[in-house]
Amino acid sequence: MLLTLCFALLTGWCAAQAHPASFSDMASRATAARDANDVPGAIELYQQALKVNSQWSDGWWFLGSLQYGAGAYDAGRDALSHYLEIIPNAAPALAMRGLCEFEIAEYEKSLSDIERALALGAANQPRNEKILRYHEALLLTRTGRFEDALRSYAFFTHDAADSNPELLLAIGLAGLRSALLPKELKVDHQELYISAGKASFDFMKGDKETARVEFQQLFQRVPPVRNGHYLFGYLLYASDPDAAEVEFKNELELNPSNSAAEVMLAWIPLLTNDGSAALPHARKAVAQDPTLPSAQLVLGRALTETGDPKGGIENLEKTAQLQPDNLEVHLALAKAYSKSGRKEDARRERLLCLEMTKNDTAPTTHP
Repeated sequence: MLLTLCFALLTGWCAAQAHPASFSDMASRATAARDANDVPGAIELYQQALKVNSQWSDGWWFLGSLQYGAGAYDAGRDALSHYLEIIPNAAPALAMRGLCEFEIAEYEKSLSDIERALALGAANQPRNEKILRYHEALLLTRTGRFEDALRSYAFFTHDAADSNPELLLAIGLAGLRSALLPKELKVDHQELYISAGKASFDFMKGDKETARVEFQQLFQRVPPVRNGHYLFGYLLYASDPDAAEVEFKNELELNPSNSAAEVMLAWIPLLTNDGSAALPHARKAVAQDPTLPSAQLVLGRALTETGDPKGGIENLEKTAQLQPDNLEVHLALAKAYSKSGRKEDARRERLLCLEMTKNDTAPTTHP
């Protein structure tokens, strides 16, 4: 009997090897497990099916989605990367991969994926848009693109219900130029950043009188709030450059090494092509922070406007290396090349500007 049983088991095993479960059967079982909300079972079945057919795009998509939902962010990122190899520029997959990368602290990759996803139309539903815009703004802050982050947070001012403490804290981090995520901020500092975020939120939603009172309260704090006057000046800049200039100068009285304030004081006269007034502030900004793209940009423009286009080109080309997609840089380069007699280079830059404007994807440095 024992020999008969062993023979039967061996025969069954051989039959199983000769007739393995078909791909379609595994795919159907994976779909059924997913429909039944059996997440671990579905993940296992999708993985098995993908070993048989690695070009099954739906399998990679559902596997990545399930892994993201289960908190397996590394695995989810990898599955979605396989999906994107098969279907490049798929906005939902880019968005979800970006969210996976956010959770595992791959912040630059996450920002790149989320920005591409938004450009490709991933924000097709209000809830999706809020999630992606919020993460985009968090990442812009974390990577030091503070003004871009504030522009992203302006999206949330259309709905007063969004003004929760978490959002206000995040806005405050961008406004006070702190390259941190909310979870990285010490608890005893949160009240300050929420206050700055509330003042900024009120200003951006159009309640400027309330915001002015809130900013004055911020300015009265001891010790002085670093970047507080800069933030108010930045928000004022579009509607009242003269008042903004006062705030930038107030910031420099408290914080003489604030290169961002020097950049803005250079931008204001550059609006009227007054390079002479811009040049001292631009030089200070570059001396204080040579790695700041906007500082190199304003110095390049100021030198060009004061009759030194060759010197301006050197700074503008540095900026272009740091920010190749910045339309403002290429506009300035076109002008500098033209003034220095480099006609072909100027023509190339003008054509590039036309292409960037057509695609409408070019960020700018100034507000």
